[in-house]
Amino acid sequence: MGRYLRSRLVQVGLGLLILGSGPLIGIIVYAKLGFYHDPDPNPVGFGMLAGLTFWPSVILIGLGVWRVRRS
Repeated sequence: MGRYLRSRLVQVGLGLLILGSGPLIGIIVYAKLGFYHDPDPNPVGFGMLAGLTFWPSVILIGLGVWRVRRS
């Protein structure tokens, strides 16, 4: 596992996944715990951010794993 985390592509992919999907997941969890005034929020902007960054991050992680296994 440590070999994969040293790969720059995997690091960038994980960072993109966390920064892209993190705010949406945070809003959902925050609302489910009752800390948000609306129990059923509609975070369109954060959803679009997550949608635009999810597949590129998965592709980068996959390329990084492939390069580590190949070497």
